[in-house]
Amino acid sequence: MKKLGFLTIALSASVAVAAYAHNGATGIVKERMDAMSAMGNAVKAIAPMMRGEVAYDADAVRAASQSFIDHAGTAMTDLFPEGTGGMPSMATDTVWTDGEEFAELAARLGEYGEGLALASVNPPAMGATMTDMMGTDTMMGADTDAMMGAETAMDAIDFASMPVDAAFEMVSQTCSACHSKYRMESN
Repeated sequence: MKKLGFLTIALSASVAVAAYAHNGATGIVKERMDAMSAMGNAVKAIAPMMRGEVAYDADAVRAASQSFIDHAGTAMTDLFPEGTGGMPSMATDTVWTDGEEFAELAARLGEYGEGLALASVNPPAMGATMTDMMGTDTMMGADTDAMMGAETAMDAIDFASMPVDAAFEMVSQTCSACHSKYRMESN
C-alpha cells in the first residue's frame, strides 16, 4: 500500500508543521490547531500497524477512531467561524468561500472515523489493492473534487467488512483531501 505510506508521511509532516505553527495561536485558532494535532497524533499512533511495522492492536485503532469522530462534523466546522483566518492559522480562505464542501468533508471524516472503528475487528490486508478490498478503486488517488462526489461517499456500515488498513486509508484520504483544499501549503 504505497499510497498509504505516502499519506501517512504527508499527514505526519503536517503534524510537525502544525506544532510549529501553534506558536502565537490563541483562542479558537489554537483550539482548532489542537484538534488537528490530536487527529494527526491518532494517525501517527496507528499508521505503523497499517504498514505492518508493529503488531496490530484493535483497541488502539478504536481509540484513534474516536479522535476522528470527536473532531469531525460540526465539532470541526464550529472551530472555523468567519474572520478567524490569517496567521498563525493555516486555514485558507476557501474554508469560508466553500463552506458547504468543507462541512461535507468534516461530516465525512466523522462517518469514516466510525467506519474505521467498525473495521477495527478486521485484520489488515497488507499489500492488497483497493480493488481487492472493495471491488473498486474509486478512492485511490482521489483529489478533493473526487472526494466530494456523492458516488465516493460511504456509510460507516460499509466499512464493517473492509480490512482495517483500507478503512484507515479512506480516513487518511479524507484528511488529505481537506488539507489540499483548505490548508495552506507549508514550506
